[in-house]
Amino acid sequence: MKTNLTWAWLGVLLWLMPVLAPAADSTKKLPDPTLDQRVGDLEAYVNNGARVTDGKAESKVAGGGPGHSAWMMTSAALVLFMTLPGLALFYGGLVRRKNILSVLAQCLGLAGVVTMIWWACGYSLAFGKGGGWLGGFQHAFLNGVGSEPNADYGAWVPHSLFMVYQLMFAIITPALTVGAIAERMKFSAIMLFSVLWMFVVYFPVAHWVWGIDGWMNGLWNDQASIKAIDFAGGIVVHMTSGWSALALCIVLGKRLGYGKEPMPPHSLALCMVGTGMLWAGWYGFNAGSAVAADGVAVNAFVTTTLSAAAGCFTWPAIEYFTRGKPSVLGYCSGAVAGLATITPASGFVTPGVAVLVGILAGASTWFACNVLKAKFKYDDSLDTFGVHAVGGTLGTILAGIFASVSANPNLGADRIKAFVGSTLWLEQLKAGAIVLVWSVGATLILAKIVSVVCDGLRVSEEVETIGLDLTEHGEEGYHG
Repeated sequence: MKTNLTWAWLGVLLWLMPVLAPAADSTKKLPDPTLDQRVGDLEAYVNNGARVTDGKAESKVAGGGPGHSAWMMTSAALVLFMTLPGLALFYGGLVRRKNILSVLAQCLGLAGVVTMIWWACGYSLAFGKGGGWLGGFQHAFLNGVGSEPNADYGAWVPHSLFMVYQLMFAIITPALTVGAIAERMKFSAIMLFSVLWMFVVYFPVAHWVWGIDGWMNGLWNDQASIKAIDFAGGIVVHMTSGWSALALCIVLGKRLGYGKEPMPPHSLALCMVGTGMLWAGWYGFNAGSAVAADGVAVNAFVTTTLSAAAGCFTWPAIEYFTRGKPSVLGYCSGAVAGLATITPASGFVTPGVAVLVGILAGASTWFACNVLKAKFKYDDSLDTFGVHAVGGTLGTILAGIFASVSANPNLGADRIKAFVGSTLWLEQLKAGAIVLVWSVGATLILAKIVSVVCDGLRVSEEVETIGLDLTEHGEEGYHG
């Protein structure tokens, strides 16, 4: 028996060796660059273009460029800052005090488990080459993901840095869904659902839209069937999480007493702090999606600011005219709505358009959260659907209407320029509709599976009444 186990372990190790061990360097030595090639590489670095020496000579500007790499490391940290602590505090302030730790635990738990999946195979499935629908396993356990850039995604940023940057998007996306089912779903069910959802929804959709051979990647894939664009995640992040959140909260059912007793946020101060952190972190989210410190990143930085400000102005302005008082929650919700809605368009539209996007974001999400939710009586606890699904969907369509080459020269490429200013909005509509149906359908199926495995999705009525902090985690957010 021991002999058989020994041979089994040896077999597993032999199978893993090609994955865990660094690949051997089989490349041939390239000649030294000429002076013109060296100058060309420096110009390419400054302009974020392809190296002149690619395949011709050994570049003297090896690896990633320091300026671009510094910005991308900062951006990655900013996107993580959006989840921890930004989203955690934003959501934590909106729930009742007996449930604040449950929201923090969910955000922290997802940060840990998603990172492990990303390392093992998630990054490879989302950004590896494998076909239009899903990547392969060539980068499993980060095999081949080192300090040299992956030219498919960034000429001057190390492959490992691009991987970490995209990890932060993978972390925040399922965490956004938490807002729709807050205060009533089992922690074990949330974690299992999120893990399955990453494989069924996030990894495939990320590959469809952002993978170099993705079938919806209109910006970079010549063979893309749908020529969609998504600069920083309107489709990949906000539509997937927002529409899934709506389906999940309907399946889960309303909180005890919903619509019959008041359930005000326990700390709008924490919500406001979280909003500020989200706004600051969103610069990494949007401007970082240029994968360089260049003019496109600067434009995304500017459009993000303007849209957030316009949303922050519009939502409370509507409150003032409809009920006579602008609320702090309205300012917070409007700012986040402006940020979510500009996300898919941030690197593709001009500043003037960004103001329009923010105004439309504030108005449409206010309507979704105050009129639609009241009419259809679903319990989207913290308005994940109302802000992220509605904002992300609207922004995706607006990106197709207002995208311009003046904002992003990459839109002038032969593969997509005929659509810009013409029928690009139809491509956006097709991509958005497919992702919407896929996300909702997958959520309904996964919810059934998780319900069986976890003996139900919801906590008991007694647990919900006491609060999830004590019953699920054995701790309290506040004492005394």
